[in-house]
Amino acid sequence: MEITYRLKGLPTVATKIIESVKNKTLLFYADMGAGKTTLIKEIIKQLHVTDTVNSPTFSVVNEYISANDELIYHFDFYRIKDVSEALDIGIDDYFYKNAWCFVEWPQNVENLLPLDSISIHIDIIDESTRKLTIKPT
Repeated sequence: MEITYRLKGLPTVATKIIESVKNKTLLFYADMGAGKTTLIKEIIKQLHVTDTVNSPTFSVVNEYISANDELIYHFDFYRIKDVSEALDIGIDDYFYKNAWCFVEWPQNVENLLPLDSISIHIDIIDESTRKLTIKPT
């Protein structure tokens, strides 16, 4: 599936993603500044999380609970230099809890990702327009 959107259309895009994916592990591939965190924040908001959502750049993972008691994990593996760092945080445990898992910079832990994950590629069209390509891995 491909979706082209502008920032004001983000809530609609987030809802489409939630409704269309068959797996809760979503891998976000994009260049720095393309909007990975912005999109993930909106998806988490659409999942009815009322907490403030921040990028887990330094903590590697942030945990949220939705109003429906769903567990949500937001990973940022940008700073991971070796897969052993991801193993040290117990990455396997997170992926197999039937929780939503949103992963930024998944290419840094590629060998540890579930095979049935969903890839979301974000391409910059211009300053305010993005194109998503959503597909199984």
